[in-house]
Amino acid sequence: MDLGIAGKKAIVCAASKGLGKGCAESLVKEGVDVTICARTAETLEATADELRALGGGSVTTVACDITSESGRAEILKACPNPDILVNNAGGPPPGDFRDWDRDDWIKAVDANMLTPIFLIKATVDGMIDRKFGRIVNITSSAVKAPIDILGLSNGARAGLTGFVAGIARKTVRHNVTINGLLPGPFYTDRLISNLKVNAEKQGLSFDEMAKQRAEGNPAGRFGTAEEFGDYCAYLCSAQAGFVTGQNLLMDGGAFPGTL
Repeated sequence: MDLGIAGKKAIVCAASKGLGKGCAESLVKEGVDVTICARTAETLEATADELRALGGGSVTTVACDITSESGRAEILKACPNPDILVNNAGGPPPGDFRDWDRDDWIKAVDANMLTPIFLIKATVDGMIDRKFGRIVNITSSAVKAPIDILGLSNGARAGLTGFVAGIARKTVRHNVTINGLLPGPFYTDRLISNLKVNAEKQGLSFDEMAKQRAEGNPAGRFGTAEEFGDYCAYLCSAQAGFVTGQNLLMDGGAFPGTL
C-alpha cells in the first residue's frame, strides 16, 4: 500500500534507538523527510547514517534534550512546519511512590505530558492551515492497565491522554489527527531496565526473568521496533484520516479486556 505521505515532513522525537528509531525508519521508507532528535550526538548520527542508507526520505539530526524548552526550540527551528509529529521521550524510572518527591513528579510530567503538549501547540495550527496533519504520541500500555512500579509514567502519560482526548475531536475536521500508540513489551532499553528491577525483586537472573515475561505474553514473545514503526507509519498515512483520539494498543494481546 502506498501510504500517500512521500515528500511530507516529520519530526520524530527520541529517535536514535528503540521505538522512536523504528518509527523514523518506517517513515523514511515511505519517502518522508524526517528530522530526528536525541541527546547523544554520536548515537544519533549513527542512526541517521542507517536511515539514509535506506534510500527514502531525507534525514536531519538535532542533538538536544526534547524535554527542555531550548531543545524543543532547536528541533522546531530545524523543521518549523512538520506535517507529521511523533512525540516520544524516555519514561521515568520505576520505583515505589513513597520514594518520589515533588521534583521527581515534575520531571515526569515535564517529559511525558507537557513536552508533547508544547510540541502539539507549536505545530498543530500549521497543520490545520495546510489541511493535513498526523500527530502520534508514543505513550504506554500502562495508560490502559497501570503497572505498579511505573507510577510516575502511569500518572504523566494518563494526563497527556486526557488532554488529547479533547483536542483530537476538534482538529480532525481539518484532516489533522492525534492518536496515542501504546506499546506493551517491546525489547527496548526501557523494557530491559524494568526486567532488571523485577528480576532483582524476585531473586531471578535477567535471562530467567526475560524468558518468563516473554512466554507469559499471549504472543509468546516481545514486540519489535520495526513492527511498531510500521503501525506508526500507517497512523501517519493519508488513509488514516478517520482515526483520531484513539489509544491503540500494541501488546501482543496482553491486555485482557474487551474494550
